[in-house]
This record gives sequence, C-alpha cells and structure tokens, in this order.
Amino acid sequence: MTKTVIVQKKVGEVIKTGSERTATVLVSRIKEHPLYKKKYKVGRKYLCENPEDKFKTGDMVEIVPTRPLSKRKRYLVSRKLND
Repeated sequence: MTKTVIVQKKVGEVIKTGSERTATVLVSRIKEHPLYKKKYKVGRKYLCENPEDKFKTGDMVEIVPTRPLSKRKRYLVSRKLND
C-alpha cells in the first residue's frame, strides 16, 4: 500500500532577498478574538530557498515544505502567483 503525503502549501509575500538563494516570505492570516470577536492580522516570516534568485521583493509566492536546507531554512518557493 502506498502512502500519500499531504503538502501544506502557504501563500505569502517576499519581503526580503538579502542573502544569496534565500528569500524571506511573510505569511499573513486573519484571526478573531474568541471573546470580543475582533479580527486582527497576524503573520509569520519563513526563510525559503529561492533558486537562481528569480523571485524579487513584493512578489506573491507559494511555498512548500522541504528537507532542512540550513539552520532555519525549511521551505522552497515553488511558484509566483501574480504576473
């Protein structure tokens, strides 16, 4: 029997491309307070592999998990969403 793997894709914006072959991606989402029902934005930054430095700051991208590439880099930028 084969095992199926569900990939957790995330969508975010490239906010920094300072290092070589690395992009910092900000993944934002909207949360709601359980008691007061106020909605607020929370975000998390991920270090991602940016092969050939083809993604630039401001691009909306999709990232997928991969094997550990460095101490903090665990994601790969798979594709650009806005053209």
